[in-house]
Amino acid sequence: MNTPSLPDPYLFSLTSRLATDPGQHTLFGEDATLDSWLAAERALARAQADVGVLTHAEAAAIRDAAQPHHIDREELWRTARTVGYPILGLVRQISRRLPPGPDGRVHYGATTQDIMDTGLALQMVRSLAALERQIAELGDVLADRVTEHASTVMAARTHGQQAVPTTFGATLATLLAQFTRHRQRLAEAAPRVGVISLSGAGGTAAAFGPHAAAVRSGMARLLGLRDTATPWHAARDGVAEFGWLCSLLTATCARLARNIVDLSRTEIAEVFEPYGDHRGASSTMPQKVNPITSESIIGLSGTAGALTSALLRAQEAGHERAAGEWHTEWRVLPELAVTAGTALTETTTLLRGLRVDARRMRANLDLDGGLVMAESHMITLAGPVGRERAHDLVHEAATRTRTTGTHLTRTLREVLTEHSLDTLLPGLHAEPENYLGQAHQITETTTRLWHTHTTPLPDPPVPLARLASD
Repeated sequence: MNTPSLPDPYLFSLTSRLATDPGQHTLFGEDATLDSWLAAERALARAQADVGVLTHAEAAAIRDAAQPHHIDREELWRTARTVGYPILGLVRQISRRLPPGPDGRVHYGATTQDIMDTGLALQMVRSLAALERQIAELGDVLADRVTEHASTVMAARTHGQQAVPTTFGATLATLLAQFTRHRQRLAEAAPRVGVISLSGAGGTAAAFGPHAAAVRSGMARLLGLRDTATPWHAARDGVAEFGWLCSLLTATCARLARNIVDLSRTEIAEVFEPYGDHRGASSTMPQKVNPITSESIIGLSGTAGALTSALLRAQEAGHERAAGEWHTEWRVLPELAVTAGTALTETTTLLRGLRVDARRMRANLDLDGGLVMAESHMITLAGPVGRERAHDLVHEAATRTRTTGTHLTRTLREVLTEHSLDTLLPGLHAEPENYLGQAHQITETTTRLWHTHTTPLPDPPVPLARLASD
């Protein structure tokens, strides 16, 4: 087989060159992946020694041999391309550094996917902890923005059109509530994701003999993972959950980004990205300040959505072991983690420098001749005349407003007079500030829940390279 050397990076990515999260990139990089496999092998040997399958001297020798600096990576990947998987070559390199006896005790009873899935679990729990820290930082910035603009009146928009008055703080609060829920989802998912895999070739752990459960439990404890008696070689729902969480985070970031793109349109001009010299510049139109960060986040979300769909195919793995479905995860999961981390970082930067034109927001409420107050007028009239008749009266006035270009207050006065209902005019609210409903309570409640109803997800205390190395 032809095995040409590969450049670094293997595949040029314009997206990664413009914005990437180095933390997630490191967690799923080559070093961390190799560290996770070696940690699994070290922990397996130690757990087997604790129950008498290996001697402690043999386990110590394996521990010392299963270190990153002992692995010839060029040889490892060359062997992996021949075998199709990397663990056989890894085990043989470890074994070569051992004397007769211990050299035959490496990887004793395990199968390739046990080691790779255990390594993946180690990476995923660390990825979740890193994502949680990013959410915490983003949420704190967002909560400050919610509070800052709790009274900044603007038009709520439905179907792209002005609907009723709201505040910018209330609009942002819906995003803060999403990140609050995402933070809880990560904490709930961590135990389901951080699970040991040690079930042997067909999932029965037969090769481990009567010590199977004890070895698995001990290995899980050494690695800080949760034990399970049920194999998950072909049951990929936990892995898929991790990927879906990454996609959910990215999509929420994109919802904010999409709003900023819309609100920064010349015709609206209410919210803008941070400004800097030539930031978002055009090569031909000197006046342009394009919303480049928002565009990047939207692109990341589109990519994440497409990648996540592949995880559905990965769950089709049949019988006790996949035949190609597993390989889908190898490319998709690292990409999803990096995409989520990048989206969170970019969104935090966006929020820190967000520029808000409150005066333009208020002015835009009058663009449509006061129609933004139509619901307010209808609800006021519904008491004395009933909801349906009130709806028809305001609809008639709204139609006349659009036809004549006058203000809704004037046309509604005309309509009510024509229907001999002009005695109801004094009760109408004319100003958007008087029809904000619970906007202020939404901002207060949401920020309070963010600060009080979120529990940090602790970072695993031991780095991958040091696991089971004592």
